[in-house]
Amino acid sequence: MSSRRLVAISDHCTHVPPLPITQPAGQPRSALPVAPPRGEVRVTGGYLERLPLAAVAAGLVDQAEIWSFAGRCGESDASLGLPAGRPDPDRPGLTRRLFRAAPHEAPYGSAEAVAHLRQNGAPEILCAWGLGVGHDILDAAAGAVTIYNSIDAPALRLPDDVARRFDLFLTGAPWQSAEIEARIPGARTCVLPIGPNFAADLTFFPTGAPKDRDVVYVACAQPYKRHDILFDAMERRPGTTALLVVGYGDDDLRAEAERRGLDVEIVGPPGVSHDEVNRLMNRARVGVVCGQHDGAPAILTEYQLAGLPVLANAQLTCGLQHVPPEAGAIAAPGADFAAALDRLLADPPPDPRPAAIARWGWRASIARLAAEIAAVRNARLKEAG
Repeated sequence: MSSRRLVAISDHCTHVPPLPITQPAGQPRSALPVAPPRGEVRVTGGYLERLPLAAVAAGLVDQAEIWSFAGRCGESDASLGLPAGRPDPDRPGLTRRLFRAAPHEAPYGSAEAVAHLRQNGAPEILCAWGLGVGHDILDAAAGAVTIYNSIDAPALRLPDDVARRFDLFLTGAPWQSAEIEARIPGARTCVLPIGPNFAADLTFFPTGAPKDRDVVYVACAQPYKRHDILFDAMERRPGTTALLVVGYGDDDLRAEAERRGLDVEIVGPPGVSHDEVNRLMNRARVGVVCGQHDGAPAILTEYQLAGLPVLANAQLTCGLQHVPPEAGAIAAPGADFAAALDRLLADPPPDPRPAAIARWGWRASIARLAAEIAAVRNARLKEAG
């Protein structure tokens, strides 16, 4: 019996090789894993894992895969783990595959991914995030419902000729939907960002730990995350304590905090596990999002799942709909941001977790996505009939 699959393709690529690598003689061809019972599937992890796992847990598909690209020169396919794929040991129902990218810039192609699709057939649902995939993979996946999400602030990071081939665009804000619809006439869009939506209540939750920090900010150390807005607010509120959780980045936040004389504890880089992020968030009273030219950050709802109110920069370009008044506050940088932080620390709203699960949890989000997929399939039937 065939298994219904969802494939989500990350645009992460370690290195685009100068020449395509052919499969070594005698190496077994890729095969599909056995689908687990739905009852064993738990929706956990980050923004890449949660939508695929939610699709399995909700019965939309039987199993899910996450694909990414690699290709360091001189490295054999076998050392990359190609082409068999690796089941995620912590997440039944999810398999990870690594394919060598074709020797050109994004959107990426891959002869190995195409061969895999030709052997095993197209998935029912093909998702491409960020920089996307090229015509070769889309051709090999003909028949799949194709979904795209840019992840970051630019609404569409695909060439128009590739973008026209997608059935559905998930966006982080109405302005992104409008921009895509203007570029791709007839495009079907849905404001359903894969970060703050598909929230995983099993990964982020209150621990009851003592609160030893006023503020936590979980964000990479890059200029667009605008840590300066938090630091400015702390200068306006002497004695404020902050915890920064940093996965990667180039900004020297420690030096800046020291220069300003601020009480800032910094964890990372490198990044820590999702479980550790949850533990660290629970040490704080308020979670902040200071970014400006950013996609809808997953942390907007992850704070809420951990029981923290959220203070968000009013200039954030995507995702502000995830901070209703009962979940926190939205404020402009400067005096307003410091004043809003004052209010949230002095009089925090009730636990935002139940409402966040109801609005943006994976169950609510996958129900919306399933309705959009059904609409795509119905439109296809009308066109064919």
